[in-house]
Amino acid sequence: MNEYRILFTGIGRRVELLQAFRQAALCQNRNIRLYGTDMAGTAPALVFCDAVREICSMRDESYIPELLEICRRDSIHLVIPTIDTDLSALSGNRKQFEAIGAKVLISSPDMVRICRDKHVTSRFFAECGLKTPMPARDWKQYTGGYPAFIKPRDGSSSVNAFKALNARQLEQYASQVDSYIVQPFIEGNEYTVDIFCDFEGRPVFITPRQRMAVRSGEVIKTKITMDARMLEESQAIIRRFKPCGPITVQLIREEKTGEDYYIEINPRFGGGAPLSMKAGADSAAAVLRLLAGEKLTYTAGAAEDGTVYSRFEQSVCVGGRKQGRAVQGVIFDLDDTLYGEKQYIRSGFLAVAKRLGDPELAGRMWRFFTEGKPAIDRLLEEMGRPDLKDECMDVYREHTPKLTLYDGVKDMLQKLKAAGIKVGIITDGRVRGQKQKLKALGLDALIPDIIMTDELGGTVFCKPNDIAFRIMQRRWKIPFEQIAYVGDNPEKDFQAPEQLGMQRIYFRNPDGLYSSDPDGGIEEITDVLKVLEGMQN
Repeated sequence: MNEYRILFTGIGRRVELLQAFRQAALCQNRNIRLYGTDMAGTAPALVFCDAVREICSMRDESYIPELLEICRRDSIHLVIPTIDTDLSALSGNRKQFEAIGAKVLISSPDMVRICRDKHVTSRFFAECGLKTPMPARDWKQYTGGYPAFIKPRDGSSSVNAFKALNARQLEQYASQVDSYIVQPFIEGNEYTVDIFCDFEGRPVFITPRQRMAVRSGEVIKTKITMDARMLEESQAIIRRFKPCGPITVQLIREEKTGEDYYIEINPRFGGGAPLSMKAGADSAAAVLRLLAGEKLTYTAGAAEDGTVYSRFEQSVCVGGRKQGRAVQGVIFDLDDTLYGEKQYIRSGFLAVAKRLGDPELAGRMWRFFTEGKPAIDRLLEEMGRPDLKDECMDVYREHTPKLTLYDGVKDMLQKLKAAGIKVGIITDGRVRGQKQKLKALGLDALIPDIIMTDELGGTVFCKPNDIAFRIMQRRWKIPFEQIAYVGDNPEKDFQAPEQLGMQRIYFRNPDGLYSSDPDGGIEEITDVLKVLEGMQN
């Protein structure tokens, strides 16, 4: 599979989750394309997706048909739900998605029903041999003592959950909450266990963590706590539940007795799940490995015990642009933006052909290239000399190319500099090869600020990683909002600039190797000047 297409439903604020998948793909050298669904198109995490798909309400009867059509049209490989609202619908319709090639990362309908009804959840914990505060469905029948805890049977995020100190308060809260349960209030430290299993329900990671600070039901400060008893208790849950992918389990370790009381299961990635991933239990990476057909085994102690994470808020622009934010700096991509990359490929083939003693061989390699075949490999196979591959590849990568800038590029760059606008380049690729290109084009002398991502420490820093853009911004000391990035590959070039709040200019290069969006953009690279003039106004 050349590219993994993953659709997140109800993506909301799950920026950390998307970032975890991107980081996992970078580390595994896999290509992924992330899709997000939303009704209004203003959810902040959508900015971090490659594509956004509008959809009706999850409670609408046309929700599943619309989602199926999206998966069919976009050839989605995996659907990942992120909120409770659509868990039952997705679980109940898993076979329809699988029929069109889209796996849903969700447990069986029976297990989802257990999670959605807190009264049934408590019975499930008891059947696992675990302690749980047994609930009552009517406050009048509650005999568990005070303080008591009342919450909706199918609620989430601590909405309409109250601590009642006496029967009078309990009666009052019961009148405010529809379809509730009442349980004894357990005093102690709260924990979440992030559990990840393979598609057949076999455990891969179990990561308990203490909920040190919580806001609106979501953890904002947590400590990885690889407690032996919690790990063993979690195994008991897994054996009966057999999760498909992620579940999060919540418990309270009672302050006086030290007993663990289990209270809730959510069959999805919890809001704090990326913190366990950062600590070493990388379930995002595990998802990609499972999609690749790998067999995974349980990794005990994958997360670093004692690690503490504290979360913070950050804003992103999801609509419109502030007027009057004049562009003060322009960053260009190099290949297929300032010159045609096919020039470099032809030049490299000619250098290889000359080393092989026949310049005419360059034409054969070019033919293989246009057919989408590995040109040098195919040529050497036909010649019966595959042993020369390493030597030929070195010649290709180390040769001094003959290149020319697109018409008007040099004049455009000089005009930008004369207008006091800073100009820079951020480019991916082997360092020596990129330096040879820059020298051949004269850009090394014309543009002072050039960042080669491979030079930062390897391919992990390539676009869409945002490190190079942050370095350039700090170097220039210009707000991101006043920097524009110009590139030819929307899928890769614009992810980081968009997330950082930069302005983007798409060069729809008709002869480029990677231009993929047929709409919008500029057709001549020198039209950057016109676009910038419009931005200034």
